[in-house]
Amino acid sequence: MTSDVLIIGGGVIGLAIAVELKLRGTNVTVLCRDFQAAATHAAAGMLAPDAEIIQDEMMGKLCRRSRALYPEWTSKLEDLTGINPGYWACGILAPVYQPPKSAATGDSPAYWLDKTAIHQYQPGLSNDVVGGWWYPEDAQVDNRALAQALRTAAQSLGIEIKDNITVAGLIQQQGQVIGVQTNQGVMRAGHYVLAAGAWSNELLPLPVTPRKGQMLSIRLPDFVPELPLRRVLFGENIYIVPRRDRSIILGATSEDVGFAPNNTPAGIQSLLQQAIRLYPQLQDYSIQEFWWGFRPATPDELPILGTSHCANLTLATGHYRNGILLAPATAALIADLICEQKSDSLLAHFHYSRFHTQPSTAPMLTHSANFTNGDRPALSSLPNSPLPDSPLVIAGKTFQSRLMTGTGKYRSIAEMQQSIVASGCEIVTVAVRRVQTKTPGHEGLAEALDWSKIWMLPNTAGCQTAEEAIRVARLGREMAKLLGQEDNNFVKLEVIPDAKYLLPDPIGTLQAAEQLVKEGFAVLPYINADPMLAKRLEEVGCATVMPLASPIGSGQGLKTTANIQIIIENAKVPVVVDAGIGSPSEASQAMELGADALLINSAIALAQNPPAMAYAMNLATVAGRLAYLAGRMPIKSYASASSPVTGTIN
Repeated sequence: MTSDVLIIGGGVIGLAIAVELKLRGTNVTVLCRDFQAAATHAAAGMLAPDAEIIQDEMMGKLCRRSRALYPEWTSKLEDLTGINPGYWACGILAPVYQPPKSAATGDSPAYWLDKTAIHQYQPGLSNDVVGGWWYPEDAQVDNRALAQALRTAAQSLGIEIKDNITVAGLIQQQGQVIGVQTNQGVMRAGHYVLAAGAWSNELLPLPVTPRKGQMLSIRLPDFVPELPLRRVLFGENIYIVPRRDRSIILGATSEDVGFAPNNTPAGIQSLLQQAIRLYPQLQDYSIQEFWWGFRPATPDELPILGTSHCANLTLATGHYRNGILLAPATAALIADLICEQKSDSLLAHFHYSRFHTQPSTAPMLTHSANFTNGDRPALSSLPNSPLPDSPLVIAGKTFQSRLMTGTGKYRSIAEMQQSIVASGCEIVTVAVRRVQTKTPGHEGLAEALDWSKIWMLPNTAGCQTAEEAIRVARLGREMAKLLGQEDNNFVKLEVIPDAKYLLPDPIGTLQAAEQLVKEGFAVLPYINADPMLAKRLEEVGCATVMPLASPIGSGQGLKTTANIQIIIENAKVPVVVDAGIGSPSEASQAMELGADALLINSAIALAQNPPAMAYAMNLATVAGRLAYLAGRMPIKSYASASSPVTGTIN
């Protein structure tokens, strides 16, 4: 049976949305990779929009709206399940070690307590505490109990929860998601919700990255008759959250270390030092548990909510530190959007498009060269050419230019922009991983070019295995769609486990190519100049073959001429010479062999004047192609006079 809505992500956000949709009569399925690994379990459960002093006005409104929903929402969950989510309107105390220079900001009440008052209000604080702010409207919830209540509620309502499901990619067609590729096959629904937290950018090129947080809990000794700490303490680089079950939560680090797992001595030590400084008697309590998790962070630390580039895909991710707090409001907003097509005015502030600016309009050329669009020759438009050429066709798509370029290694984005214009190219490769991780030189790259005029060729650079390359290829296809190329299914396939020589893995490349072709990709595989491998790749359905001329980035020129000639002779798909071309003469020579196109990056990006070199490579590509079509003269082992000797005057 196909569900009305399929939710990718089984954490607190995904489950809260599922329960809300089901209560409104919608048939829902939730796909959960690992319930215990969700950020939900690594939180402390603070509901603290006031203590956090959220600067963004719309975010503050959203957080306070969600906090206001909590009493009724958790009561409803307890009625459904019998599980108490541990909601506690305990208020939050924010002690400080230095007197404030100004009053607290925010829309909710905040009260300043001087040193005498705060130590009376909460005995046991460090003598270093000189005062603090009291936020009476903030609260807490037991995040683990909440997660269990949501999961139990979902099951009791008849929501299908599929555990141990890894979603590998979204299958799209004509602006719609038509299914999700998983480790258990393709799953389909009428509508889809992406609520995968820190893992969201494995499916869509959204700027969501994992931010690791380490935490621990301390147990109140049995000889202490009652909980001495009655308030959440929100200190400098530490929070201390007392629970009614006599445990005390200490958190949390904030580390940009990718998905590096486990607790570290440095992380735990920093938490203990800060906590003991704030509330010294903790040093005598027993450590109960350590854990860690991955918060889904965005560049502006605000969530991504609302519609997407696909009409039937809704986004609910990137909640960073506020996933628990925002769960009820997110569930209501997303359910309104899906069930009633009602878009709250707040949603516009959290739309994914805020990360996609307009293409750059900066001047595209500097240095002494002054090339304009009119200076970019394509062979089919050369004036008075005796050999008009047919265009380059790859996977049914037509291109006039036979030169492809890359986007890496340039000294600046502006220099890359200028060089691409000067090259006359219509296809530009983009390293998906480097754009996603904002590798130096790739920040803002997706927005730097006008993708209505240039065809994106996402590449799987950095992938060492077939599995990695397949996943990154899927992500690259989504990146192209987000940037407006809805029908772009191209991928430059690179599988390179060799870190020293950067030679492609023929077995991994073939394995990845077979799978990607099955998934509808136009695969352009980067390979050694191996005629047999080229033939096998063509047989499995690749759109081109791309043999290297010499090691990538080496500028050694054509070192594999004989094998490239064999590949060209036997191929029935375009042959693109890729890697190693260092000069225009070598580019021309490769085209003279009969190559259909060239891909050149380093020789342009590392030139003293990259735009001028790009223009030269363009001219060389055109000249080489024309020379190939014209047919060169035979090579002779003896001299032959240029002028005839018959009919001359003696």
